[in-house]
Order: sequence, then structure tokens, then C-alpha cells
Amino acid sequence: MMKKKEKSAAQVSEHAALIRCPICGGEMHVETLASLVCSNSHAFDFSKQGYVNMLNKPVTTQYDQTLFENRRDFILESGFYSRMHGVVVDIIHHLGTDDMTVLDAGSGEGSHMERILAGVEGKHLGFGIDIAKEGILMAAKNYPDSIWFVGDLANLPLKDSSCDVILNILSPANYSEFSRVIKPDGVVIKVVPQSGYLGELREALYRDTDKAEYDNAGTVSLFEENFEVLERVQVKEKVMLDRAALANLIHMSPLAWNHEAGELDDFISEERPVTIDLEILVGRSAISV
Repeated sequence: MMKKKEKSAAQVSEHAALIRCPICGGEMHVETLASLVCSNSHAFDFSKQGYVNMLNKPVTTQYDQTLFENRRDFILESGFYSRMHGVVVDIIHHLGTDDMTVLDAGSGEGSHMERILAGVEGKHLGFGIDIAKEGILMAAKNYPDSIWFVGDLANLPLKDSSCDVILNILSPANYSEFSRVIKPDGVVIKVVPQSGYLGELREALYRDTDKAEYDNAGTVSLFEENFEVLERVQVKEKVMLDRAALANLIHMSPLAWNHEAGELDDFISEERPVTIDLEILVGRSAISV
């Protein structure tokens, strides 16, 4: 029986034509179901979980295993993002393309892309890329049907015009790289928070300060500078969260990283509604014809 590492290597081998070396940009292939190797002999080994670390040097982030466990549980169990996932699925369906390649840029532990791909008809190839190794490790363990790379959004290990859809969900972006890897008729789907997003948590943390408000105008305008906006959809509603979901939300959210012990006990003492307020931007390269 093949190990997870070997199964992942075999899958990547089938799609190696889409991958480029992050060091030299060269063609890549899989050797002995163990490593991704480029034409200039730069090599990247498959981990036992099946992902490949494509970074040139180690990177330390504040995103640890516990955060990603809470994030996965919140995404899968709370229903908080269900409407957003449904909107993105509909957008992808309207593209009318079968056998698409989808990149989740800034994927974390992968649950957003997997929920979305599960709702899209047909068989689609998913790539998930994040700089946080702990997130990609969890993604590879839980979602082996997609390909997972530890990588830098500023240096994507994918070839030019290789992706039909790029997902960028509540994550930083690198639009020059997105423009490089998206196909001329492909789309970038970016999800950004609006002013009401997690307003109840912001209020509990930052009452009477300017941090209780969020302004996404700069994020949106930068997207508009780089892509022709084809569609924009707002998802806004209050979702009732139980105590377990509220605890997961606190432990996954950078908003609460610096809170003191006990500061949010009242917030999670009983179920409460929390606001999801997101804007979904759909863009296509301005040079597309």
C-alpha cells in the first residue's frame, strides 16, 4: 500500500506541468515519488503528510497548530461562512468551465477551499498555498485530494497562466503574482471584511476605541487598480454561535491575540449572534481580451 507521501507525489506528478521552481523558474518533475526536482536540480522533498515546502528558507509566523485547529472547527461546524461559500460556488458555476484549476492563495488549513470545491460540480484540481507550515500540514492531512505547498504569495510555485480561479479569502494578496498565474479568461475571487465583520468581538475587545471599526476602502481600491471588477457581492447577516463556536472564533482570530486571560469570558458565556459582513470581489485581468 502506498504511503500518503507517495500518493501525494504520484498526484503531483500528474500535474507537474503546472508547477515551476520557486528558485529559478525552471520546469519541475517528481523523482522516485519523493521529491519535486527542477531542470536545474533544485529539489524539494515531499513531507510524510504529503505537502511540499517550497520556501527558500524557514519562516516563523504567529499562526500555530492550535490556531489552525480552532479555525478548521469554526469553519466546518459553526455555519458562519456557509452563505459566503455558497456565493463563491455560484460564481464558479457561472464560469461554465469544467475541469478547472483552482488556487487558494493564503489557504491556511484549507477548509475554505475544500468546502467550496465540494459544492462545485465536476472534478477540479485544487492547489493550496500558505506561508504557515502548520496550516499546510493540517490541510495535507485532512484534504489529500488537493495539492498543498508551503510557499510565498510573492513567489508562487506555479507557471504563468496556469489557474482558472484564484481564491483569496480574508488573506493578504500579491496581485502581480496573481496576474501572472491566472489564465487570460480566469477570475480572481477576493473576500474582504466590511465594517460590520465580527463587530461584536471588536466591540468586546476595543470598546470606545477606533479599533472597533474596520475600513476596507484601501483593500478594495487596490483590487480595482489591478483587475477589471466583473461582480461584487455583499454577504451580511447575523449568525447565532454557541459557546464552542465563540471559543473557536476567539482562539483563531488575530483580533484577540493580545487579550488578557479572562477578558473575553463574558463574550463566550452564552450563545450570541455575531455579524458576518463580507464583500466578494470578482476580477479579471485588465489585459484580458
